[in-house]
Amino acid sequence: MDITISPARAIQGSIALPGDKSISHRYGMLGAIAEGVTILHNYSTGADCRSTLGCMEALGAKVEHHDGKVTIQGGALREPKQVLDAGNSGSTIRMLSGILAAQSFTSHIGGDESLSGRPMSRVMKPLAQMGAEIAGREGQFPPLTIHGRALHGIDYTLPVASAQVKSCVLFAGLFAKGETIVREPVSTRDHTEIALKEFGAEIEVRRNVIRLAEGARLTGRELVVPGDISSATFFLVAALLMPESDLVIERVGMNPTRSALLDFLVSIGANIQILGVQQTGGELIGSLRIRASKIKGGTMHGALTAALIDEIPGLAVLGAASENGLTVRDASELRVKETDRIATIETNLKRMGIRIETAPDGFTIPGGQKFRAAECDSAGDHRIAMAFAVAALAADGPCTITNAGAAGVSFPEFFSTLQSIAKR
Repeated sequence: MDITISPARAIQGSIALPGDKSISHRYGMLGAIAEGVTILHNYSTGADCRSTLGCMEALGAKVEHHDGKVTIQGGALREPKQVLDAGNSGSTIRMLSGILAAQSFTSHIGGDESLSGRPMSRVMKPLAQMGAEIAGREGQFPPLTIHGRALHGIDYTLPVASAQVKSCVLFAGLFAKGETIVREPVSTRDHTEIALKEFGAEIEVRRNVIRLAEGARLTGRELVVPGDISSATFFLVAALLMPESDLVIERVGMNPTRSALLDFLVSIGANIQILGVQQTGGELIGSLRIRASKIKGGTMHGALTAALIDEIPGLAVLGAASENGLTVRDASELRVKETDRIATIETNLKRMGIRIETAPDGFTIPGGQKFRAAECDSAGDHRIAMAFAVAALAADGPCTITNAGAAGVSFPEFFSTLQSIAKR
């Protein structure tokens, strides 16, 4: 699917976003292994999170969709009759591998062409230390064959900050004998820790050390999934780019481990107000008001890059239009996302006449640049599709986004939502 987007002068109005993708994955998996019924409101509409529910159904959970909510009847999992299909979702295959490793059966899990090229060694190694037996193509690529085993807890230090790997180990630890400990080099999003507490696990978090006690008994819950702040990135950037903008994004997740996005934007000049914060299910939810701003630009590295790894495609677009540009370092993980995101950002920015210098772990984009009309290609990556749709709003003429349907992985309603607030 290709979409043509015309320039805009302002982003104005009020929008609500689908449920947070990261939280939806976790609630879907935990609801399927918890005893009793779990009811989830505002579960993500994205294809990735549907893949998670599809896998849990194939493993025996009963999943129903009705009136905008998802109901899951959980309990003991059963051996799937076919290969589990994670689609394009790295979150699904990495986190679910931790659960599958502890079951009493063998399972096979794979996905689409993009997922099949993403290495899984970062989850396979700690699971093997816990006693799991996992095989992959060329030793690390999907599809994975997971022979369920009795697991034991480990004290594991993440070599690279990754919320998905942390979650995989903790999910395996739910079934393991003994305590499971995960140590992070820097803090990553803590949705798994919050969700585990909500479902009844005994878990302790001190600084960057997470301890999960043996013998967790999870019970079904009724929970609300906050709006996805990663998806909000693209609307924040759009409003900051367009003169005369005034946008409200309602009921967005305000989790402190995800606040780096707002902190960074404010630090480089963004006019953002946070309205009406409240807590639900251990997660903070609030609304954002964003108005057109003069953006200075800045530098990201280390812990900040780790915290904003999913938001970098959108921020790259903002960096080109900022006063001083954007430099990103320590982002080598972008090379093994749905695409090599450093390469796809470079290709599409250059098509739009934007200068960029890349490095193995990031890039530098000079500021004060103007976007030219061009044909941009998502290369099948949802965040690239959405980032360059936003760039198109600031171009000097209509732009075509090829493979735009990739946005449906996380946000099927993205283009209709963007068009509803773009004023021309």
